[in-house]
Amino acid sequence: MVALSVLDLAPIVAGGTPAEALNNSRDLARHAERLGYKRYWLAEHHNMPGIASAATAVAIAHVAGGTSTIRVGAGGIMLPNHAPLIVAEQFGTLASLYPGRIDLALGRAPGTDQVTAQALRRTLNANMDDYPRDVMELMYYFRDPEPNQRVRAIPGAGTKVPVWILGSSTYGAQLAAALGLPYGFASHFAPAELDQAVAIYRANYRPSEENPEPYLMVGASVIAAPTDEEARYLFSSQQQAFVNLRTGNPGPLPPPVEGFEDNLDPRAKFILAQALSCAIVGSHDTVKRGLKDFAARTGADEIIATANIFDHGARIRSYEIAATARDALAEAA
Repeated sequence: MVALSVLDLAPIVAGGTPAEALNNSRDLARHAERLGYKRYWLAEHHNMPGIASAATAVAIAHVAGGTSTIRVGAGGIMLPNHAPLIVAEQFGTLASLYPGRIDLALGRAPGTDQVTAQALRRTLNANMDDYPRDVMELMYYFRDPEPNQRVRAIPGAGTKVPVWILGSSTYGAQLAAALGLPYGFASHFAPAELDQAVAIYRANYRPSEENPEPYLMVGASVIAAPTDEEARYLFSSQQQAFVNLRTGNPGPLPPPVEGFEDNLDPRAKFILAQALSCAIVGSHDTVKRGLKDFAARTGADEIIATANIFDHGARIRSYEIAATARDALAEAA
C-alpha cells in the first residue's frame, strides 16, 4: 500500500504568533508519529506572513527533538538560496543529532517573491546549470571523505543523508531520473504537469547504488472531518490563503467561512481550480476514496498530505481521520 506522510507549512493563523505555529508543528508531529505516518517534512518559505518555517533546519531540529521514531526532514530546501556546503553542514548536524531519521529534499524555486529572493541571494544571476551541479556537490559532502579532500562538511561527511528532488514541472523529474534519486511532485499546489512529470521520471530513471528503483512521492491537500460539509468548511481557510497569495495579498491563515466558494469571482475560481485540483476533502469514506483514486492515478509509492487548518485541534483530527482512511485501504488490499 502507498505510504502516507505529513507536509507541514507551520501555518501562522490570524491572531497567532510564529512561536505558537512552531509549537503546534511539534505537537502535530507527535500525533503523526503515534498515528504511523512515515515522515514529517517542513518547507522553506521566506517573507510569508502565514508560514513559520523559514529557518527550516532549525524548525526540523525543534520537531525532531520532540519525537523519537518518525523521519523528519525538509520538503524542501530551496538550494539556489544556499551554498551546498552550508546545507551539508546543517543537515549533517541534524543527522548527527537524530541518526537515521533525517531527510533532505531539494527544490529549485526561491520559495518566495523575486525581491525577497534577491535579499536572500544578493544576486539573481544564476545559471540553470548551477542547480544540478549544486545538487551533486551537496551529495558529495555527505559521502565518506576521500583522502586529501580539502573541503569537508563537518558534521556531514559520512552521514549519507538521503537526498530527494522536488519539483512542480518536468525539469525536476528529469533531474531526479538522471541522478537516480527519489522524486516528490508538488501536486498539492501546482498539479498541472503531474502526469507528464511522473511518466518522464519513470521512463528515464537511471538506477543508483542508493536507489536501485525509482521512488515517487506526490503531494495533496488532505482535509478530513466527521462530515463532508465540515471538511469543506475547514478547507475554506486554505482556499482563502491561496486566493490571497495569488492575488498579491499574502497574510496569516484566515479562519474558515461558510459558503466561501459560493461568492467567488471567476478569477478566484480559476485560481482554486488550477492550484487545488488534487485536494482530497471530506469525511472518512470520502478521503479513503480520494487517497485510493490518487494513488491509482499516479502509481505513487507515497502521498504526502498537507492540511492548512485554522484550528489546531481540528488539524490533528484531520490527520487522525486520514490515518484511519489509510488503514482501511490497507485492510481492503
